[in-house]
Amino acid sequence: MCQENTLMFVPQDAKSFTQEQLARWLGQYGIAPYRAGQILRWIYQRGVYSFSEMTDLSKDLRQFLSERLVISQLETEQVQTSKDGSIKYLFRLKDGQHIESVLIPEPGHWTLCISSQAGCGMGCKFCLTGRGGLVRNLESSEIINQVCAVRDDLQDPSSLTNIVFMGMGEPLANYNSVVQAIQTITGNNGLQFSSRRVTLSTVGLAPRIDDLGRDVKVNLAVSLNAADNDTRNKLMPINRTYPIEMILSACRRFPLPSRRTVMFEYVLIAGVNDAPTDAERLARLLRPLRAKINLIPFNPYEGTEFKRPGEDVILAFQKVLLDHHYTAIIRHSKGGDIGAACGQLRAGSELKAQRSRLKGQED
Repeated sequence: MCQENTLMFVPQDAKSFTQEQLARWLGQYGIAPYRAGQILRWIYQRGVYSFSEMTDLSKDLRQFLSERLVISQLETEQVQTSKDGSIKYLFRLKDGQHIESVLIPEPGHWTLCISSQAGCGMGCKFCLTGRGGLVRNLESSEIINQVCAVRDDLQDPSSLTNIVFMGMGEPLANYNSVVQAIQTITGNNGLQFSSRRVTLSTVGLAPRIDDLGRDVKVNLAVSLNAADNDTRNKLMPINRTYPIEMILSACRRFPLPSRRTVMFEYVLIAGVNDAPTDAERLARLLRPLRAKINLIPFNPYEGTEFKRPGEDVILAFQKVLLDHHYTAIIRHSKGGDIGAACGQLRAGSELKAQRSRLKGQED
């Protein structure tokens, strides 16, 4: 290993590297590229947080790595468990910001919903996270560490099989970090999740949908929420830049392996987009696509103007889609008793911190 000319440097996060990047970094010091795979397997598959535990590396190399790299992890600030089995994690980032992840029980396995940004800049009118605006993008390591933290918390880590980018933020607005995180999540020397079990949800940044299909293999979900541009413009400001026609065109170009579909998420809001005529328009709109539809009854939160439709309205909307031979699933919200709507736990934590700061100023 070559010697450095300077004694002052800031340790880098080993989780910020892909295998190729880590191999290049090691190569600067004359270390064989294959060591990158060894190091990453220790980190992601054996779950170690200290280079001293990497026993198939020489003592000198372990010391060298310990002096120049760190293995990051998130600080878990709060964990809440719902009566329906959902578990919500509030993580504190190194700069004091907060993000959320939600562990969702499924028959025989768990699905983890992760965040890609602190806050969100898309401004969707029905979304609590969007009301606070975008604070910043997450680093790839902060995305990956959500999976690591939750996996480490499970009695059987192998029971975590599905990852969905449906938490805080717009994944395609943090494109490079998200793609790098996906590469590690699905990589042979990374977390080894099947690409068939990783889903990315977007509000419809059409050019990035094309990029995503080229750069990684994942399932695509589109948060549509309306079947006409006028309604979608009112709910989702991004539609003025990327209208429905542009989004659906990108979806048609998205590479779909045999028997896979594009998932369209549709938040049902009383009196806004829940009429049978809306369902008919949606059925016609998606006809050219291999589409599956997730119907999500709106989950009210304090201060919102929107309301959840009645159960009869929800079922009537679904029936129209079923009659048109779509797979249309009603996804009932989980974790209602722990505030599992995206952003609720974070909002509560930040409100508490704000009150504490104000109290300190008064004292």
